[in-house]
Amino acid sequence: VGIDCIAMNVNDIICVGAEPIAMLDYLAVEQADPTALARIGEGLKVGAEQAGIEIPGGEVAVLPELIRGHPSPHGFDLCGTAIGTVVPDKIILGDAINPGDALIGLPSSGAHSNGYTLARRVLVEDGPGLDATPAELGGETIADALLAPTVIYVKAVLALLASGIEVRGLAHITGGGLTNLRRLAPGRVGYSIETPLPVPPVLALIGELGKVPEDEMWEVFNMGCGLVAVVAEADVDASVAILAAHHPGAARVGTVTDNADQTLGPGGIVVGAS
Repeated sequence: VGIDCIAMNVNDIICVGAEPIAMLDYLAVEQADPTALARIGEGLKVGAEQAGIEIPGGEVAVLPELIRGHPSPHGFDLCGTAIGTVVPDKIILGDAINPGDALIGLPSSGAHSNGYTLARRVLVEDGPGLDATPAELGGETIADALLAPTVIYVKAVLALLASGIEVRGLAHITGGGLTNLRRLAPGRVGYSIETPLPVPPVLALIGELGKVPEDEMWEVFNMGCGLVAVVAEADVDASVAILAAHHPGAARVGTVTDNADQTLGPGGIVVGAS
């Protein structure tokens, strides 16, 4: 969870072309458990190293009257605030995106801290449980698969930005799945995923056991693609090479269309309301 907390902050910051430099964390706990605090701290350290940022300070509050765990008394609430720097005329807002531009996807490691209400209901409450090892997970427990740390994309994106290639848009694919793409150039263009990245086994298992409709899966989960970069068609090969050097498996996944605010998943399924 420490890594995830860092990731959810810095992966958002880089989407406007900014370089994350620091983050402050705040941890509210039901009780001060030294082991739990140490593990969270270790995760924050690893996440900061992966992102290349500093954690100059933080805060811990013991709030038994406000925080309740499941089970109690192991509840905690971890949050953070990160900052980054960017030259004003280098901010990426999506205004340069045009129909015909290419979508390049970077692989995810799993659910990336999103869609866990649905995941818990399907896999834990109504399903095999955290300790189960379904064949689809290749010997991994459901708990391990759900706890896979979120991928941090900072260094890959900074390398792409430093290459001189015009990066026309960046989208962190989190809760809301492919609908996150519509944050870029709203009202002007649409997005079509034609060659998706492989879907992580744990997400495929959720869809299968929960009988979740395909369009809902693409609207809730990242479905194997944790971040999308938008570049001109002519820059696809060079961009993929840079990104894949950091995240093997990065590849072109789709195309910008002229169907404003429409997002299409594989096979032309419509994702989210226009």
